[in-house]
Amino acid sequence: MSHLPNLDTLDADGALRDGAESVGLDRSAFLKRGAVAGGGLIVGSGMFGAFLSSAEAAISTTKKSAKNDAKILNYALTLEYLEAAFYNQAVANAAYGNNPALKTFAETVAQHETAHVKFLKGALKSAAVKSPTFDFGDTVTDQAKFAATAQVLEDTGVSAYLGQVKNVFVPGTLAAAATIATVEARHAAWIRFINAKDLPAPASFDVPKSEKAILKAVGATGFIK
Repeated sequence: MSHLPNLDTLDADGALRDGAESVGLDRSAFLKRGAVAGGGLIVGSGMFGAFLSSAEAAISTTKKSAKNDAKILNYALTLEYLEAAFYNQAVANAAYGNNPALKTFAETVAQHETAHVKFLKGALKSAAVKSPTFDFGDTVTDQAKFAATAQVLEDTGVSAYLGQVKNVFVPGTLAAAATIATVEARHAAWIRFINAKDLPAPASFDVPKSEKAILKAVGATGFIK
């Protein structure tokens, strides 16, 4: 991995490491996952935030309503667009390499994330936001980078869903989101088990993250063009 960029150069102000901490990675663990740095994961923190700025600004944490629920679902949909595209491209490129466990994970999760997108678009109907264009670099072609990136994305997804629970107004919205959130948690445990670097269930409780924290973390990817 000596050819990979130095994290201190890419993250001079520490914002990316702060973002990693916001999804449950301590700084030492983040540094150890330097493989992610070479695949475009650490680039352009403003891109994701710019795409989601309308949804982020509209989600109220104090005034619940059906309209606010639609904003929350669009926030979730955008994350699902990202994950679905990531896994489908990884499968198309056989990024799992010669690892049969990683292959099963990638193919299964690609199907799940595609189904999540379809489900959320169906719930939102004409109010659904459109998918942006993605460039995942070699995180969807290199086995080590794919596995490391998948873990970060899955941990992020769990925190994102959990962070919006308190803001949901309509019980049906909460029930629908919960059926996805629990699957995302299973994905996170699954890839952690495959990577064998961290415990599948590292803590007694998950920590909810606000959309601001999630946008900061995911914005650091530079995946959205």
